[in-house]
Amino acid sequence: MNTFLLYGAYGYTGRLIAALAADFGLSPTLSGRNEEQLKAMSAASGFPYRCVSLDDQVALREVVREFAVVLHAAGPFVRTASPMHEACLATSTHYLDITGEIDAFALAQSLDTLAREKGVMLMPGVGFDVVPTDCMAAFLKSKLPAATNLTLAFAWKGGGISHGTAMTMLEGLGKPGAVRRNGEIVDVPPAYKVSEFPFTSSRSRKAVTIPWGDVFTAFYTTGIPNIETFFAAPSGQIRFMQASRFLGPVLRLPLIRNYLRKKVAARPAGPDKEQRARGQAYVYGEAATAGGDRVSARLVTPEGYTLTAITSLLITKKVLAGDFSPGYQTPAGKYGADLILEVAGVSREEIAAL
Repeated sequence: MNTFLLYGAYGYTGRLIAALAADFGLSPTLSGRNEEQLKAMSAASGFPYRCVSLDDQVALREVVREFAVVLHAAGPFVRTASPMHEACLATSTHYLDITGEIDAFALAQSLDTLAREKGVMLMPGVGFDVVPTDCMAAFLKSKLPAATNLTLAFAWKGGGISHGTAMTMLEGLGKPGAVRRNGEIVDVPPAYKVSEFPFTSSRSRKAVTIPWGDVFTAFYTTGIPNIETFFAAPSGQIRFMQASRFLGPVLRLPLIRNYLRKKVAARPAGPDKEQRARGQAYVYGEAATAGGDRVSARLVTPEGYTLTAITSLLITKKVLAGDFSPGYQTPAGKYGADLILEVAGVSREEIAAL
């Protein structure tokens, strides 16, 4: 069996997933709520389509029940995941998505018991959010089983961000950041910590704390109770993030949000093919014990959106082949730290302690 339902197929990342599906021997059925876009995409790709809205639970279940796996690519997932969860649990269909949103991970995890009863796997975060960082977390844990602290940081070179990513970022404007302390997720000020990390052997970059999905997922993958996540950003962007501590109420005003949404809509949909081909992503990770023992490593991967398409299809293929576990799962928790090494162009390097 090689068919699955790709919901949000005509979004930027959905199109990348559809374009690479044949390389994995997979044939998606394209889905979403806009029939005009689905029809055009189907005509160009040859893949069938099913038009259905997430707001129509009856119709959604009728579509979903035809498939063993749904790969959900329509965000922001904090808004869109719940109806798809409901449909998948009602029809015993496995659920995958490409979120990086802490609240969306928490929502899936809250359904763990019901998913186990239904024999359904719920695995959000099968793209760049959070496969490479989750695999890094699992790798560091294997090297230092007594670790109590985990730091994960990522950077990218080339291209920009998609409309979907930008809209998700807008959702977070004016809201606090997040870290995990003593096993619990706690709010912190936006950009509350800035550090430099050696993403490559020749260059360190400044990075700032963000509420990346691993604040949630890495705890379930590793059990490490203290987790911080960082993103490499230019100094001007970091200053804006720090200023948002005081501008929060203004940034949450509908007038400001609507203005920013229009600015996002006017941008290119995302990096073009050449930008993706030239781009790379970098992950740095460090684990430490309470006694001061440390281990660190780094990854180099293809550009982030390309990697999202690859890893989401890689995991979809595994699930269709029967390689799944019911309940809430994380990518590395289920498939191991070396999952990311199944992707061509990925290299991992353990960094010797100084």
